[in-house]
Amino acid sequence: MSKQKTEFVFALLAASDKIERRFDRVLSAVRGVSFTEYLLLKRLQEQPNCSAARVDLAAAVHLTPSAVTRALKPLEKTGFVSSRKNERDARQTVAVLTGAGKELVSDADAVLNDEISALSIPVSESNALNSALGTLNSHRF
Repeated sequence: MSKQKTEFVFALLAASDKIERRFDRVLSAVRGVSFTEYLLLKRLQEQPNCSAARVDLAAAVHLTPSAVTRALKPLEKTGFVSSRKNERDARQTVAVLTGAGKELVSDADAVLNDEISALSIPVSESNALNSALGTLNSHRF
């Protein structure tokens, strides 16, 4: 492994962590949710009928099913998500995005778009990074 590749990967991880912490701070301050909670709600919104089995949701956000269950509990208490049993498999719980959850996602999208706009990444560098990230994402790890 070349030193240049190693430095790139570690710089990428550091930048990702920094951006995620920034998003987390802003969303917590403005909308009262963490970035992880936002991602769960966003993935739910993208599903048919804005609902998904917790196992499927876990795969979509790269968390364990138990981590998703723990993360959804406060979102249920605040009315952004509701739960119901799967019609075909009563052992499985389905998370459903509520109207309030849809509104929260829309508001959070606007907040994050403002934050992304504030990132100072020149277009030429952004294109090169997108190309490199596309290559990385096409590999199976």
